[in-house]
Amino acid sequence: MTELTHPLATVPQDELVTRAEADPLRPRFHFVSPAGWLNDPNGVSQWNGTYHLFYQYNPEGAFHHRIQWGHATSPDLVTWTDQPVALEPSVGPDAEGCWSGVLVNDAGTPTLVYSGRFEGKELPCVAVGSPDLLSWTKEAANPVIAAPPSGVEVTAYRDHCVWREGTKWRQLVGSGIRHRGGTAFLYESSDLRSWDYVGPLFIGDASQGDPSDTDWTGTMWECVDLFRAGRGTLGSAPTDNSPDVLVFSAWDDGETRHPLYWIGRYAGDTFEPEALHRLDYGGRFFYAPQSFQDQSGRRVMFGWMQEGRSDAAMVEAGWSGVMSLPRVTTLANDGTLEFAPLPEIEKLRRNHASVPAQVLVGDGTPVTTGVSGNQLDLELDVQLAPGAELRLGVLVSTDGAEETLIVLSRPADGTLAGTLRLDRTRSSLNPSVDVEDKSGPVPMTDGRVRLRVLVDRSAVEIFANGKPLTARIYPTLGGEHVTLAATEGSVRLLSFDAWTMAGVFEETRSLLPERK
Repeated sequence: MTELTHPLATVPQDELVTRAEADPLRPRFHFVSPAGWLNDPNGVSQWNGTYHLFYQYNPEGAFHHRIQWGHATSPDLVTWTDQPVALEPSVGPDAEGCWSGVLVNDAGTPTLVYSGRFEGKELPCVAVGSPDLLSWTKEAANPVIAAPPSGVEVTAYRDHCVWREGTKWRQLVGSGIRHRGGTAFLYESSDLRSWDYVGPLFIGDASQGDPSDTDWTGTMWECVDLFRAGRGTLGSAPTDNSPDVLVFSAWDDGETRHPLYWIGRYAGDTFEPEALHRLDYGGRFFYAPQSFQDQSGRRVMFGWMQEGRSDAAMVEAGWSGVMSLPRVTTLANDGTLEFAPLPEIEKLRRNHASVPAQVLVGDGTPVTTGVSGNQLDLELDVQLAPGAELRLGVLVSTDGAEETLIVLSRPADGTLAGTLRLDRTRSSLNPSVDVEDKSGPVPMTDGRVRLRVLVDRSAVEIFANGKPLTARIYPTLGGEHVTLAATEGSVRLLSFDAWTMAGVFEETRSLLPERK
């Protein structure tokens, strides 16, 4: 391998894997690329019993450049095998990158629909796979859609959601209409190659709300994902009044903002929204999510956990980007989505520990948990009195100078909604990393909260009564202590179980895996 001349390529390629694997902040039980750059999940699916994860990948370095499709397979969505790169740029419509897309089953033929980038713009392209999904042939007729809809001034145009509806294929392409808002353009085809434009499925209104709001819908929608939340399939009449869900990642002038979703009804050629919700309280740290229904009927979702450190720090480390753990998406009684880590993740659990049930009095006195580690799975069942606040500290240094706090609070009036907050203000002594507060509402009838926290070095995923908060943290002191305290009111600790988590990659990996 040769050293690159890209302005960010300060690490020779033959050193990337060595540097990446030596970085103490690199997660061990989340999926990460062998080294270099990782972003959006693509083509997430189960094919003949095997799970497939494709992803945006740059093996040349930890920066966004000449994007390819990395590929990994798994029997269980927990342990992963690297496969050869599925797509890489070539002369033609994807010469500047093979950007995000999906995998569909075309009468037994695996087919990728993705955005090829050329001359600074992205257009839909198609590639056909071998039966084992390890070799891919691009269509000579790419791009299969020659341009965005005529007469519309778009802010951007890329990323795909494709499904079969009756005898036709349907496709959404994420976009935005200048001076209006984000949208998803709807197309129809009989063969995945020749597409007829139907119209915008739904157009957001970027003038509504403050652009700094956590539910602002942005000027463009990336990575749109449309699915039925319960029984039935898209386009069919719901048998149990299950709503349809339109997921998108709000984008604005090159800035990735946050994932949101509309609950509503897709019928005919339009989507009628009923309510807008935040998908993950971590905002950009769970970005570009993509979901699929596996063979057991579960709706499984992955997201890209972006970095919160500088470009220079990423390049020096030799890697960037983490794939979230797969999470199962279900419909809550209140009509919103709930999320939980895939149960199969539990096979990585080791060294169980527990904390006795007790009442915590809100004077801030910490409970001795006896739990420590930087690869952890924590499960707590707590009940907060009105006005109570619980603080769970993770990755706490011995001297207390660094700590990451997960805070649960219940209003003094005892209303049904409380708050989940991630306090990262003291997570790192590095002054250049992102430490912005992240928070959101949590339903807590009678103050009861089931809390799940997964810590994987610099990655943290939190689930409070099904509401997720995902983020990145960058401790410098190597702290591994876990603390627990009530700082206001009283909290009943009903149970506290903890496990250390095994890693999923034991051998040195190759930047460009070969076919086995």
